[in-house]
Amino acid sequence: MLFKQKIIVKYHTPYNAAQLEQIKKSDWIDLRAAENVELAQGEFKYISLGVSMMLPKGYEAILAPRSSTFKNYGIIQANGIGIIDNEYAGEDDVWFFPALAMRDTEIPMFSKICQFRVQRRQPKISFCKGISGKPNRGGLGSTGI
Repeated sequence: MLFKQKIIVKYHTPYNAAQLEQIKKSDWIDLRAAENVELAQGEFKYISLGVSMMLPKGYEAILAPRSSTFKNYGIIQANGIGIIDNEYAGEDDVWFFPALAMRDTEIPMFSKICQFRVQRRQPKISFCKGISGKPNRGGLGSTGI
């Protein structure tokens, strides 16, 4: 039996149409726009995702666009991916999607625009100067086409 982590969520939407749930087919959990959004090509906006969460100690969330987000809405996530650590946990620490519009677009409230997964935070690391002693792989892009 798998152990399930419990995450406390506060919803900031007028009603619970955007309840979070993890589906069996994926480790990623969809998030929805918590507002109606209109963007012109080249415009940037932090789109509210309508949730605040208290992640377990020692965990963080990775936020990324859904595979259909660009096709459906013409937006990309301005910072590539987002990292939300467990310290961003206040009731009003609302999660946002930093959207950059590549074309004029409209995103209706409660549209699925991104997804997240929870993972353990990286342990503290110290670096020491030296060489690995391993042979070179062949440079950038050397694993084949």
